[in-house]
Amino acid sequence: MPTATTAELVSINPATGEAIGAVPVTSVDEIDGVVARSHAAQVGWGATSLEDRIACLRGAVPLIEARTDELGDLMTAEQGKPIAEARGEVGYSATSLGSRLDSLALSLAPEILEDGRTRSTVYRDPFGVCGAITPWNFPFLMPLQIVISALAAGNTVVLKPSEQTPLIGQAFADLLSEVLPPDVMICIQGGDDQGKALVLSDVNLIGFVGSRDAGAHILTACAKDLKRVVLELGGKDPMIVLDGADIEKAADFAVHNSFRNCGQVCVSTERIYVQESIADIFEQAVIDRVSKMHVGDGADTTTTIGPMVSEEQKTHVIGQLKTARDQGATFAIGGETMDGNYVDPTVLTGLDHTMDIMRDETFGPVACIMRVADGDAAVEMANDTPYGLGAAVFGPESPATAEVARQLTAGMVGVNQGCGGAAGTPWVGARQSGYGYHSGPEGDRQFAQVRVVSTPAT
Repeated sequence: MPTATTAELVSINPATGEAIGAVPVTSVDEIDGVVARSHAAQVGWGATSLEDRIACLRGAVPLIEARTDELGDLMTAEQGKPIAEARGEVGYSATSLGSRLDSLALSLAPEILEDGRTRSTVYRDPFGVCGAITPWNFPFLMPLQIVISALAAGNTVVLKPSEQTPLIGQAFADLLSEVLPPDVMICIQGGDDQGKALVLSDVNLIGFVGSRDAGAHILTACAKDLKRVVLELGGKDPMIVLDGADIEKAADFAVHNSFRNCGQVCVSTERIYVQESIADIFEQAVIDRVSKMHVGDGADTTTTIGPMVSEEQKTHVIGQLKTARDQGATFAIGGETMDGNYVDPTVLTGLDHTMDIMRDETFGPVACIMRVADGDAAVEMANDTPYGLGAAVFGPESPATAEVARQLTAGMVGVNQGCGGAAGTPWVGARQSGYGYHSGPEGDRQFAQVRVVSTPAT
């Protein structure tokens, strides 16, 4: 686990326990001054045309492309995910950034409306300074999602990456700073104290990706002066498997989405509801796939599951598994003790909704399978949660399957696929999994102040 002193934040490789680097900690007393610098830089950046801001940001694409392997390797060393996934995250950031900027150029452009009497121009102007607080599980892609929208809209950004991944966070900020004017992008480093100080500072907007509890604290703190907020929060994503589903396809998805990045994904499948009529064959298909997984250092190309990001995160998952065992869950596979920050990939069966693990976010390599009588029962159980980020339904290609999906209270629902939508759709959580949203034209506009200027029609 990274350790902060008065001088530096040391980053630890979760696979080996070895220190891999350090960054200076930003003193809480410095943060108001950093935000003031950001406000000063925003005057010029906000006055720059949208077209010129987009062109400036586009210069980051070749820089990311040239450093994909280097940044991916750093991510594996610092966060633990398998090297192919880490390089893939950085590579996707590079390949998607161009189209993302094309979309921002359209979604943030002024819009003219006329009704015969009045001609109105809808402008999308900057708020000012955006404080971006980003997570460790996707430490390059998630800053990109928040920061690029804020910058394109004419805001400047003060970024606080997770204290678990300060090196990749700093590398991201340094790379963007190569194409931006001075102080348009400033990175501060530290833990909760620095994050709280940033939220309470003179920023105009907070973009946060992280836990529901932290998001609630941020929302409360921002209420005092009505700061704008965009919060992507945690989830307890359900998957429903109906009679008539393609079992092999459903099992492939269940295992991939429960265990990728060691289960440390906001839209990981954490609850699986399968109809009793197909439960035996589905459970066995999942178990067979999990039995072939290789746990190890993400730098090893044969590894499919790396370590948890920290001892603290491992302790949380192991505690949930112990409680599940005490409450009567069946360990169909996994649950064995492992050294270091590793957790044995585990499939739990024999579950019901009185068990804590069916209600509380796990964020670890655990698949929970509960049997239900029919689709109605599955929907009832899937919606029995305060969360509402993503969900998936696997069933026959029929209106009935689509209707089951439509009844779910998540913000994003996939039918015979994951919850991610087509290009241009927002990444949006419902209920307590989100407050505001990002990506796509609707999400991009969350980072801009709408301003309407009207004149008499001529």
